[in-house]
Amino acid sequence: MTEGGVGRTVNAVMPADHQQERGVRVASPERSPEVPVIEETGLIQQGQQGDRAALATLVARYWDRVYRWLFHLTHDQHQAEDLAQETFLKAFKGLKRFQAGSNFAAWLFRIAHNNFANLYRARARTREPLGDDLPDRGAGPAEEAMCREAVAGLHQAIQRLPEDFRAALLLRVEEGLSFRQIAEVLDLTEETARWRVFKARQKLLAWLPREPSRTGNPESEKP
Repeated sequence: MTEGGVGRTVNAVMPADHQQERGVRVASPERSPEVPVIEETGLIQQGQQGDRAALATLVARYWDRVYRWLFHLTHDQHQAEDLAQETFLKAFKGLKRFQAGSNFAAWLFRIAHNNFANLYRARARTREPLGDDLPDRGAGPAEEAMCREAVAGLHQAIQRLPEDFRAALLLRVEEGLSFRQIAEVLDLTEETARWRVFKARQKLLAWLPREPSRTGNPESEKP
């Protein structure tokens, strides 16, 4: 399949709000359903032979996960969408080189991370500031009343993490990747991947406010 054909396939299966309004869909706690390994292997093999339907299915199943992760790294919905598109274009262009038996999700996130790293280096050279927009949580009235402040505090704390810590943490807690897979995505040793996730969690615990004591004892609230 030509690069133009791949591009049309990617655009054809993008979520409607990304195509029309480029809306942010990063805050949903629901993860994409796991794809059986056998079924996914078949889709990849068909995609390697140029089957557009198979490629479209892979995009539909991984788009939100890749886009959400990139949004958390870039803080910019437009750049996250552009990087996600570039990720799938490069993945499908090089799909014939994908080795059977490898983890497709880890391979895909590795491409996404490389794209982000290239953008990050270019941004550093031009000193372009990070975006300030935050995702729309889409919470209901009850949830907003009870935990809006806590959710906002957690999100802001995650954004304060260094990029390398944030990338590793989100791959672990949002995508459920193993430390070995995180290491493959970020081109690290497994020990370093584990350490980055640990340090990210440690920093979040230090930054997030402690719950006040239920007994009202001031001594219990001292650091």
